[in-house]
Amino acid sequence: MASAYPLEIVTPDKNFFEGDVEMVIVRTAEGDVGILNDHEPLVAPVSIGSVRVKIDGKFKDAACSGGFLCVEEDKTTIVTDCAEWADEIDANRAKAALDRAQKRLEKKDEDLDTLRAKIALNKAINRIRVSGVSTDK
Repeated sequence: MASAYPLEIVTPDKNFFEGDVEMVIVRTAEGDVGILNDHEPLVAPVSIGSVRVKIDGKFKDAACSGGFLCVEEDKTTIVTDCAEWADEIDANRAKAALDRAQKRLEKKDEDLDTLRAKIALNKAINRIRVSGVSTDK
């Protein structure tokens, strides 16, 4: 069993997670990074993706909407705009957000903020993927 270390996942409205973990895997701009105890200090941007937290030998997944990862000697911190555990994701709401984003992008309206629409699409896809629910209608 790997030795545990403190992890904190913070969103603007709450302390999403705080506790000792054996490992965390997070999607950064450079790819997935696995953090174990005594990891080299690191600061990295977090991409839209999943955060996998290993506690007592089992992984728990959360959807993450981007942010920053900071690995320090005594603690690892993830600061993100939004995080939610896979089993708490409302799949119907995520599918509706996916449909809205796809329709916005298909319209090709010149007033459309394309970057914002693509980010919304990626967040919806990520939430559906992390929840484990099929995107079939």
